[in-house]
Amino acid sequence: MGRRTPLNPDPVAPGPPSPGPLTAERLLRRLEWRVVRRLDGRLQGDYRTLFRGTGVDFTDLREYEPGDDLRHIDWNVTARMDTPYVREYVEDREVTAWLLLDRSASMGFGPVDRQKSLVLAEIATTVAHILVRGGNRVGAAFFDGTVETIPPGHGRNQVLRISQALLRPPDAVRPRETTDLSRLLRAALGLARRRSLLVIVSDFITQPGWEQPLSLLTRRHDVVAIQVVDPRESQLPAVGMVYVEDAETGEQIFVDTDDPAFRERLAAAARERQAALVAAARRSGTEIHPVATDDDLVRALARISELRRRRRR
Repeated sequence: MGRRTPLNPDPVAPGPPSPGPLTAERLLRRLEWRVVRRLDGRLQGDYRTLFRGTGVDFTDLREYEPGDDLRHIDWNVTARMDTPYVREYVEDREVTAWLLLDRSASMGFGPVDRQKSLVLAEIATTVAHILVRGGNRVGAAFFDGTVETIPPGHGRNQVLRISQALLRPPDAVRPRETTDLSRLLRAALGLARRRSLLVIVSDFITQPGWEQPLSLLTRRHDVVAIQVVDPRESQLPAVGMVYVEDAETGEQIFVDTDDPAFRERLAAAARERQAALVAAARRSGTEIHPVATDDDLVRALARISELRRRRRR
C-alpha cells in the first residue's frame, strides 16, 4: 500500500483560549474521570478482551481431544507418535505491554483543539493506566523519525512518563521526511523479547513495507492496531478555494473545495486506501480499529473490546 499524507487546510480558525498547558497529570486526571470510570461501568472491570494480552507459558503435552484448539497441535510430536498431541498452556498472571506510538508530522492533523496527536495521547494514557492498575508492566516506543523508548515499568509514575513524552512538543527542526512505520515495528521486534501485548497507535500514513514486520510481530505477540483518523482526511468541507499543505513534506496545492467532483474523488480515494490498509493488516494477522478525532473515546474503546471478544470466540 502506498504512502498517503493528509493535507491541512489553511488557515484554521483559532479555538477558545486555553486554560493553560496540558500536563501529564491534568490529562491523566481528566481521563480517569471522563473515560476510565465510564469504561469500568461498561466493561464491569473486564478489560481482558480490550487490553489484556494472551501471554501464555507452555506447561505440558497431552493427546488431542475433540474440541481442542487446532492451533495448539504440536506437529513434531504428532509426527513422531503417529497420534495428535496438543500443547497445554497456563496463562501469565502478569502481562508486559509495549505501546508503539506514532508521533510523525501527519499526527498533527485535525481540529485545533483535538488533533490526532491529542487522541494518540488520550488512548495511550488510558491503556497504560488500565494496564498498570491491573499490576502489569508497560513500556513505550515513540516514532518521530527516530525511535525513542521508555522501558517497561509499574505504577502511576510510569503512566505519567509516557503521557509527558507524548505531550512534549515535536522537534521544530526535525527534517521533512515521509513516515516509515516499518522502522517502529522492526524496533519492536527487538524490544519485546517474550510474548507481550503490543498496542500500535498510528494513522498508518506511511511508506510501504510495514506489513512484513507487523506479520512477524503478530506471530509471537498479541497485537492491537488502533488507527487514529480525522474525518477531513476523506471529506473536505466546502469552503471555497484554499491552499492545502502536506503535513510531512510541506508541499502546497491550491484546490477548489466547492467542486463536488473533487470532493467525491477525494472520498473515493480515501475509501480505496482504507480498504487496502484493512486488507494488508488482516494478511499480517491483525485487525485495524479506527478511532476518529470526533469519536467518544469510551464508545470507541468499548467497540474495540467487543470486536476483539467476537474474534476470540
